[in-house]
Amino acid sequence: MTQPAQQLKHVTRHWDDSVAAGLDPIERLVYRSNCLGADQRITNTGGGNTSSKLAESDPLSGESTEVLWVKGSGGDLRTSKRDNFSSLYLDKLESLQGVYAAQSERGPKTPAEDAMVAYFSHCTFNLNPRASSIDTPLHGFLPARHVDHMHPNSVIAIAASRNSEKLTREVFGDEIGWVAWLRPGFELGMQMQREAEANPSLRGLVMGQHGLINWADDDKDCYELTLALIEKAAAFIDQRDKGADTFGGQKYVPLGDTQRDSLLGELLPWLRGRVAYQGHRLIGTVQTDAVIQRFVNSHDAPRLAELGTSCPDHFLRTKIKPLYVDWNPATEDPATLKKKLEAGLERYRQDYAEYYERCKHVDSPAMRNPNPAVVLIPGVGMIAWGKNKSESRVTAEFYNCAVEVMRGAEAIDEYIALPQQEAFDIEYWLLEEAKLQRMPAEKALARRVVVVVGAGAGIGRVAAHRLAAEGAHVVCADLNAAAAQQTADELIAKYGQGIGVAGSGVSGCGPAIGVGVNITDRESIRSLLRTATLAYGGVDHLLVTAGVFLAPDREGNLSDDAWRLTFEVNVHGAYNVVDEAKTLFRDQGLVGSVVLTTSVNAVVAKKGSVAYDTSKAAANHLVRELAVELAPLVRVNGVAPATVVEGSTMFPRDRVIASLAKYAIEFEEAESDESLRSKLAQFYAERTLTKQPITPIDQAEAAYFLLSDASSKTTGQVISVDGGLVDAFLR
Repeated sequence: MTQPAQQLKHVTRHWDDSVAAGLDPIERLVYRSNCLGADQRITNTGGGNTSSKLAESDPLSGESTEVLWVKGSGGDLRTSKRDNFSSLYLDKLESLQGVYAAQSERGPKTPAEDAMVAYFSHCTFNLNPRASSIDTPLHGFLPARHVDHMHPNSVIAIAASRNSEKLTREVFGDEIGWVAWLRPGFELGMQMQREAEANPSLRGLVMGQHGLINWADDDKDCYELTLALIEKAAAFIDQRDKGADTFGGQKYVPLGDTQRDSLLGELLPWLRGRVAYQGHRLIGTVQTDAVIQRFVNSHDAPRLAELGTSCPDHFLRTKIKPLYVDWNPATEDPATLKKKLEAGLERYRQDYAEYYERCKHVDSPAMRNPNPAVVLIPGVGMIAWGKNKSESRVTAEFYNCAVEVMRGAEAIDEYIALPQQEAFDIEYWLLEEAKLQRMPAEKALARRVVVVVGAGAGIGRVAAHRLAAEGAHVVCADLNAAAAQQTADELIAKYGQGIGVAGSGVSGCGPAIGVGVNITDRESIRSLLRTATLAYGGVDHLLVTAGVFLAPDREGNLSDDAWRLTFEVNVHGAYNVVDEAKTLFRDQGLVGSVVLTTSVNAVVAKKGSVAYDTSKAAANHLVRELAVELAPLVRVNGVAPATVVEGSTMFPRDRVIASLAKYAIEFEEAESDESLRSKLAQFYAERTLTKQPITPIDQAEAAYFLLSDASSKTTGQVISVDGGLVDAFLR
């Protein structure tokens, strides 16, 4: 029977009876899960499980049978759908306890636990393809019909305190029990079952070092109980909060926003190059808000950071511990910070290698990247790293959770971390390694950051889409900032904002951002690169498609200002972008590439475009000169299009009409822009060997090739993409 809802301060109630009433039992489970996952104070991204035991009709016999529906492996409660839940015959799952007992008698429990995962598929109801989670026994073996297993910071703070069991009784009384840390699986599930059978009045358990599991026979009661328990734990901690003395009080003063961002703009590419491992780059997320500043600037931060995290979900993302750099922002300069980071990174790698050697088993996977996933800097904040923006943002979110756990544990008792051997056995679990090995191969530009100048329209916009399709994080830059943002919005809509956004407290972006830039203004370019760096940690590739064509007047004259602007944009602008990025590339120390868009007009002399054609000839040679200047770290190449009419800002309606008239091509003034452009494009196509109009995607394909590792031995070259324009053949 559902109890009246209590007032809540520390969590948000999302359940709506009018919505739930119209759902079938499985849909109600999905709804409950989404409601729980919507509040990051209840559980972290990708963490936690929910389940319901429901009567179903057996597809073979037609008889009623009890089925456990439980969130399957992977996925996130906030966004889970019906197909994210596995379904198992409950009686078959329960019968596996005997199989497990036989397995564990023959050897250590860890291999026995691993062996049991393969048996879940034999319990599958109705051929459900969703793989079962390792948490399945926790849900299946408890007697209640509905179970929630969450990772709330407030309860983990109790679970990660030295006197956890005593605190559990003090906070929750007799309705919630306690179990010591044990890796999720059959052994823990059967222990929980014994606790529940021995104490029928129990409504849940605090899991040492881990989280909370609770149950009820009504799904809304289960949801309300979850909220009530988290609320009670959070209130208990708040009553004992140390205020200004949290984490021992403040030791360092945060830098001002301008000084901090300037420091990060210089520091991040340098650091990104040093946390890369075996050719695998990382994408960064920076957090500088008051919450993380309170921790990194405190007296206790070095001690607590060294202890590492407690909850397994946390350290799977953040690693066993972060790198804390004891730098005084008031008295030490950025050069000193770099020296301390260099020494800290070396020490961290040694510690990690020793941790691996000390804890590894005969069949452990090879050591992974020994660099930190989280870097903490007083006065600055936190830098988190991951294989993409979504992952680095979630890494930051998880360390925020860890900090909140430390705050709570230190307020009520003393924080303790998970023993390192237990942490290693989770981090290098063979089943986790198997999951990693099953993941699809990364795309060609995964882990890369590409700045596309001119992304607001034409070739640049299409190229931004092409590069994003290959896994790139794209910085869409354009003189028209609104157009740049529109392209970025298109990419986000197509590829997703990513996980770890809603309610996490971690600022950031998705796979693309839009930025305004004037490439004739070096300060504007510096601002662009700083924005890209703060968003992603660095830059790997540059594609410059911005350009102008200024037509002469009816008498064929071009003003001095028009001539200067043509060269300012088409030559100086391209040079400015690359020259400003040169220091970033050098500090980062990672192989990069640059592509400039020139034109076949650079080698074809003709009437009416002298400024444009000569500027593009200069741009061709600029490609060669920059290739020499930036070698061997950065490759520089060019793409030389023929006349691209489709989508080009260089071909407004009046220029198209003028060109049609120039070439005596018939047209009607009332024709649409698309029709007029099509006629002009086909005229240009007929002058080529392939007789096909040249489109932006043709240029985007060439740019992608030259930016990618597929052209890793090509530099100083200009590739014509012109359909075979004989006049442009090299002489």
